[in-house]
Parts: sequence; C-alpha cells; structure tokens
Amino acid sequence: MPIREKTILQAVKHYQNKKAFLFDMDGLIFDTERLFMEQLAVVMKEQGYELTREIYAETLGTCGSFLQELMQSHYGSQYPFQEISQEADRRVRMVADTVGLTVKTGIPEVLSYLADRSVPCVVASSTRSDKVAFYLEKAGIAHYFRDIVGGEMAERSKPEPDIFLLASQKAGESPQDCVVLEDSENGVRAALAAGCDVICVPDLKVPSQQVLQQVQAVVMP
Repeated sequence: MPIREKTILQAVKHYQNKKAFLFDMDGLIFDTERLFMEQLAVVMKEQGYELTREIYAETLGTCGSFLQELMQSHYGSQYPFQEISQEADRRVRMVADTVGLTVKTGIPEVLSYLADRSVPCVVASSTRSDKVAFYLEKAGIAHYFRDIVGGEMAERSKPEPDIFLLASQKAGESPQDCVVLEDSENGVRAALAAGCDVICVPDLKVPSQQVLQQVQAVVMP
C-alpha cells in the first residue's frame, strides 16, 4: 500500500535518501490543466466541437502524435488538431503573461526544502520546454530547477518513460535514485516505467486504483 499524506512536503520527507526529484508541471506545479481545459473547450466550441471532462482526462500528461491520435479517435480524422491546440496554447500563454499563474499549494515549501538540502530538481513536462521556462520565470521559481525536459525533447510521450529517463540524466542520477512528483495517470505510468519512485498528487482526475497501488506515496488532502 502506498504511503498516504495530506501535504506534498510530508510525502517528500519520506525520501531523504533519494538523490533527485523530477517534477511534472501542468496540474502539479501550476493549475494549468484546468486553465488549458477551459480554453480548449472554448476554442473547440468555436470550431463546432464539444470537449467533455472525460475526454480531456484521457489526454492528461500526453503530447505530440500520441495526443493527436487520441483526439482524432474521438473527433474524427478531420479534427484540426494543430490549429485548435495552438490557439488554445496562445490563449493560455496570454493569461500567463497578463494575469500570471499561481503556484499550487505545497510546491513552494517543497522546493525550498529540497534547495536547502542541495537536492537537484528537474522539470519533466509534456509541455514544450520554452513554455515551461516562461511559466517558471513568470512565477519566480525557475532558480529552483537544475534543468527542464519538455515534451519536444523526448522521442515518445508519456505514458512511455522517455521524458523521465532523460530528466534523470539531466539530474545526473539513475532513475532508481529519483523521485517523481506527478498528478496524471499517464505521467505516473511513465515514471513507474522509468524505474522511479512516485509521489502521486492527483489534480483533475484521480488515477485508477490499479495505478495508485503501484506508487510509493499519494497526497490526498
């Protein structure tokens, strides 16, 4: 059974012997999954498509061709994936640039705790690395991270392990010496496949019990 804690910091403190921490971004550091879902729903409606929460939940943590195939499996091969995704991205970035993004509860304390102990942290996100860097800089937390691995840098998207394998290399440690903080089921599957320990912090959708049974810790406030 996984360890269950009420805060991310309490969960992180169980892993003082680990050498690096790998952070997902959307839904974990920022509430951008919810923001992107809202903007995507509006853009899709303008184009004559309806986004449901259930379909969006399937996409959490994915990117690239995997995501495109998933969306077209629901909306047909004529679904203008690139056009709609890019417009939703543009609107989310506009929000980030004007209003800003709020760092999710518990993340600042965790980053400060790990920085005080000189534990390297790397972002491993399905989002493009330039966008990740922009968000981190705008939020004033970029200095906590040694490096960034974005979705365009990995050959295969989550739930494949590529992003976390590359992130562990950037951290200078083996996957077995890294802990991943993830919210999505696809991200958790990717981290487990990479051989990392996983702290699951559910966001829009709680992963299945089958997946949760495989993680080392779950944060459920």
